[in-house]
Amino acid sequence: MKIQVSIEGVTYEVAIQDLNARPVIVEVDGQVVEVYPEESGNAPAKVAAPAPKASPAVKPAAAKPKPAAAAPAAGASVLTSPLPGTIVSIDVKAGDAVKKGDGLLTLEAMKMKNVIRAEADGVIADVHVNQGDLVKHGQPLVSFKG
Repeated sequence: MKIQVSIEGVTYEVAIQDLNARPVIVEVDGQVVEVYPEESGNAPAKVAAPAPKASPAVKPAAAKPKPAAAAPAAGASVLTSPLPGTIVSIDVKAGDAVKKGDGLLTLEAMKMKNVIRAEADGVIADVHVNQGDLVKHGQPLVSFKG
């Protein structure tokens, strides 16, 4: 969807991709930004790609720090976040054996707590999030030994 937005007398062409995706990818006069509508406040959007020109109405935010956990190992099976939210509890650690259906962690999204469960029997290789982390849809949560 393309729209025209006027801010302080300056008109910008805004192209919005899928409004249901997280983050929402928006292009403002050639500059691509990620928008997280659920986040409160008026924080500026995050830059998703380098822009050919700067736009005075869109100021990229500083990058958020990465989680303390390491990235998934090559060849490991990875369980990703089914939706954006906040990690409220983690019930496993690296080396734990889990059975299909066991609760691994709890993700709060839209004021509802969702238990994220193991999809198969396995052994936890690593937990890639910390309690209190804000996670995106598709972000790695837990990896299993191959």
